Amino acid sequence: MPPPAAAPDVKPPVQLVPPSTEGNPFAGARFYVDPTFVARVESTVKGSPANAALLKKVEAFPTAIWIDSIKAVGSVAKALDDAAAQQKKEGAPVVTVFTVYDLPERDCSAAASSGELSVANGGERRYRSEFIDPIAAAFKAHPKQRIVAIVEPDSLPNVATNLNVPKCAAAEQVYRHSVAYAVQSLSLPNASVYLDAAHAGWLGWSKNRASIAKIFSEVLAEAGGPDKIRGFATNVSNYDTLTPGDIPKLDASDPATDELTYVRILDEALTEAGIVGRAFIIDTSRNGRAGIRTKSSSWCNVKGAGLGERPRAAPTPFVDAYYWIKPPGDADGGSDPGAPGFDDSCGPGSPDSEQGAPRAGAWFEKYFIELAKNANPPL
Repeated sequence: MPPPAAAPDVKPPVQLVPPSTEGNPFAGARFYVDPTFVARVESTVKGSPANAALLKKVEAFPTAIWIDSIKAVGSVAKALDDAAAQQKKEGAPVVTVFTVYDLPERDCSAAASSGELSVANGGERRYRSEFIDPIAAAFKAHPKQRIVAIVEPDSLPNVATNLNVPKCAAAEQVYRHSVAYAVQSLSLPNASVYLDAAHAGWLGWSKNRASIAKIFSEVLAEAGGPDKIRGFATNVSNYDTLTPGDIPKLDASDPATDELTYVRILDEALTEAGIVGRAFIIDTSRNGRAGIRTKSSSWCNVKGAGLGERPRAAPTPFVDAYYWIKPPGDADGGSDPGAPGFDDSCGPGSPDSEQGAPRAGAWFEKYFIELAKNANPPL
């Protein structure tokens, strides 16, 4: 008789390590509400009295403060001073969230959010000395404040998948070294750092997850090790729902059917790469509704979107918080081909994108109103 067939190799399941609950900066804290966001909402309320009651509900929720230029660095200390006053008044910890977003050659695979720094103008040096160093100094000057820093959306994910784009290929080493420097500098006793990890519709496939996990491992080794960060932020400025929505219908080959599934399987890839016990923040600022896209890669001012889950701490295992990282109402990019900040993905040729949009970061009033009306759960 022939020998019995060998049993197929079965890969053992990856044993995930939950993050320390004691290290969650959102737990037991009040969330700082950005007065600039409140002012933008109030301006919309004045121009839309029929929706005033609904819109005013939104201004009570926290959003991340985007530090997207050297000029904007000055707002860090101001926000932390304001949070300290709030903390003293309320007698409870207040956590302030910043999105750190001024990488040299920023937004290498698109045009909507290209930044002020380039390699040609000494961008890597300026990023360190004029951008990261002053932010770190402001964090150090507020040792009793809880601070969260979300580092460079879209940066390392572009290294994982978009090196076929010449600008991304040229920026790869600058991205790696600059992100490592940011992590090393901002990892402080009072500051929790989260690296951007894209979203289910971008890095959900096994190959992409393995690629980004390897990149994270290498960058964190340069920064001083995985313990320099609290974890990773996903779905920043995106629309992937928490439970199965668009992705299974639009791209059945993507095993990350939704953002919670993505977090779980990304954590498996990270664990295999030696990055163990990290936590996640999921941006829920615009992911309340499914069925609004014709392709899962649509990212610019997607029509029909609605506010998602309200910001809160520890909503589910491995997730430190749901948070509105992208301030609802801030545009993703301009839709007018003749105006500054235009991107093809936002323009008339994109069937999923709301038209009439200003440049990235500017207030898109019509879009904000629709986000509030389409909120799920309802406001």
